[in-house]
Amino acid sequence: MALKKPLVITNGQVQQIQAGDTLDASCNKVDVIACTNNNAGSIVIGSPVYPDAAGSVDLAKADAAATVEVLGLVKNVSITAAASGNIQTDGVLAATTGQWDAVTGDVGGLTAGSVYYLDPDTAGMLTTTGPTTTGDFVVRVGIGLSTTELEISIMPPIKL
Repeated sequence: MALKKPLVITNGQVQQIQAGDTLDASCNKVDVIACTNNNAGSIVIGSPVYPDAAGSVDLAKADAAATVEVLGLVKNVSITAAASGNIQTDGVLAATTGQWDAVTGDVGGLTAGSVYYLDPDTAGMLTTTGPTTTGDFVVRVGIGLSTTELEISIMPPIKL
């Protein structure tokens, strides 16, 4: 098999990478979307949200097709009702252990290596126990990297 050289753009021209050159490209851009909270109350950091019919976001829940499509997790500390805030759709979301406890119902923050799913019982919550009830949806939201960081990797819902 022949050795292949990557193509690069230099001064607007496409060319093969030259001997001795290296590629240096960061791939750590995080996507954040500004959205309006359509929930009657505040939505806190780390809460999973779905895009609703009004073009806003509300708390996601894994028990109905209408609320299961997770757009992302709230990036702001809190978004009050009818206010605009940021929703992070990928990358690493950092919050305090107490803030994660409010979203997981656990104590001590996230668990490194644990997969977090959209909760089918409480809107806006994450759980390490995937749903098992017929009619609920399994939605993987991310994986804990530490007690304070979650790698967001939202998967499409699977109906049980």
